[in-house]
Amino acid sequence: MYILGISCFYHDSSVALLKDGKIVAAAQEERFTRKKHDVSFPENATRYCLESQNITIKDIDYIGFYEKPLIKLERFMYQHLECFPKSYKTFINAMPSWINEKLRVTKIIKKKLKYKGGILFINHHLSHAAGSFLVSPFKKAAILTVDGVGEWTTTTLGIGENNKITLLKEIEFPSSLGLFYSALTAYLGFSVNNSEYKVMGLSPYGDMDKLSNKYYKKLKRTIDIKEDGSFRMDMSYFVFHFDNKMPSKKLCDLLEGEIRKPETPIEQRHKDIAAALQLIFEEVMEKMLNYLYKETKCNNLVISGGCGLNSVFNGKILSRTKFRNLWIQPDPGDGGTTIGIVSYIYNSLLGNRRDYTLKEAYLGPEFSDDKIKSFLDSNNINYHIFKNEKEIIEITANKIFNNQVVGWFQGRMEWGPRALGARSILSNPCNPKMQEILNLKVKHREKFRPFAPVVCEDDATKYFECDKPIPLPTDFMLMVYPVKEQYCKVIPAVTHVDGSGRLQTIRRDQNKRYYDLIKEFGKISRVPILINTSFNIRGEPIVCTPLDAYKCMMGTGIDCLVMGSFLIIREENSQDMWDSEEYARD
Repeated sequence: MYILGISCFYHDSSVALLKDGKIVAAAQEERFTRKKHDVSFPENATRYCLESQNITIKDIDYIGFYEKPLIKLERFMYQHLECFPKSYKTFINAMPSWINEKLRVTKIIKKKLKYKGGILFINHHLSHAAGSFLVSPFKKAAILTVDGVGEWTTTTLGIGENNKITLLKEIEFPSSLGLFYSALTAYLGFSVNNSEYKVMGLSPYGDMDKLSNKYYKKLKRTIDIKEDGSFRMDMSYFVFHFDNKMPSKKLCDLLEGEIRKPETPIEQRHKDIAAALQLIFEEVMEKMLNYLYKETKCNNLVISGGCGLNSVFNGKILSRTKFRNLWIQPDPGDGGTTIGIVSYIYNSLLGNRRDYTLKEAYLGPEFSDDKIKSFLDSNNINYHIFKNEKEIIEITANKIFNNQVVGWFQGRMEWGPRALGARSILSNPCNPKMQEILNLKVKHREKFRPFAPVVCEDDATKYFECDKPIPLPTDFMLMVYPVKEQYCKVIPAVTHVDGSGRLQTIRRDQNKRYYDLIKEFGKISRVPILINTSFNIRGEPIVCTPLDAYKCMMGTGIDCLVMGSFLIIREENSQDMWDSEEYARD
């Protein structure tokens, strides 16, 4: 049995394919179109999923869509009628998308894919909940979903047991912790639905003390938080319910300044506001989780929704609450709902037994050595061929030890927003200058942005103050933990200003070549840790194909590319063949 899940027309369009209860392929459309957070119908991702199993659309038994458009339209109409005439301009601008796409999902799917079967529409937050619980290792778990907004819902608390998911309580639009975070992201001059993680990374530079940070007290005026974690936002401070902006003038006055323009410097005031925002986010989440545990008395917790990407808070959950085990899938945001759709149809609607756990995230396209060689030869690219596996590991580890920046392109592409050792840029964490080198010469991004350490699972507790046992979401780079004090100066390039690191742990059965490379670097350096950052530059999606990888290397400060069994050195190839300036541009 094949089931296809589709998410599109808002942000992060994606597709997932399930075969007999197992997720066999999944990808975001942005990786193929090269448009970050692409919202368009995922034709390319669908084609990949089908081709990966050598099937056609005729082999698909069911297609599921990640939300219910008519209920979402109801909310859209209500919010704009309630705010009329202030909402008139936004309403008019949004209607073409509703008429041409969002209300025509069934027709578009059938036409684009030449599909003749029925289409199942699943509630948005149910898709989120299923996308974490049904592929988790737990037979029973408490469930929390938190995002911007689905149809009406912004937050749900529930419980899952075997094939059944029950959502017990919810919070509805316009009160939304996700939109609250996004509104402040916009105020700080960063892009919404893209740069919330930048604000999370900026927060440790601010005052993280509730008593001394005056912006914490100011922001608390905008949101009424109850002891059970339920909350209501004071909408006089926000305009996202009727305008294409998010903060209101009243919020700007409260925070003592206008919305920061992206090209202007980040001041200490902005850092303190980011800190205050993170403090409030964590306060709400902690209260909700404590209430959820009290209601469910369940030791296991799964989290989904875009707020599940707040890795700073994720690393504090098990120490601050009574939950003992935590699971978050590699893409808890809207892209990940497609895994929820197909799993819900197979397990919950059709009643099939759950016997699958999503243990690794390598679900995307892969390229054989023959395909890579064909690409290199046809484009007259100079390269070296590794003799064997041992040579790949030893040469690459030595290059990293000698402070070269390595593009690492191996196996199937990762699912989700994090690079996990298939499409990664790797470098030396012991070099105190490496963070600046990567930010300015390779990634072309803000100086304050930290880089993530990757460590083999069996070495993690030596270097990091992790929960024990190490939670599985750490494999997906979804947890931030303190670096042990004695190692902060040993791995300065991956130690954030507050002494923390957003680590990825890796087990050998997940990715043998990646694991062995880290261990080999440890033999040379005596520190079995690498910098792992996504193989892209600011404003572009993570690379998918050999062409994407080569262009990215040639347009940046990446020294070499290890692609399959081939080594491509940037200095040995001509810059003239490629418009490298295009790829270096911010």
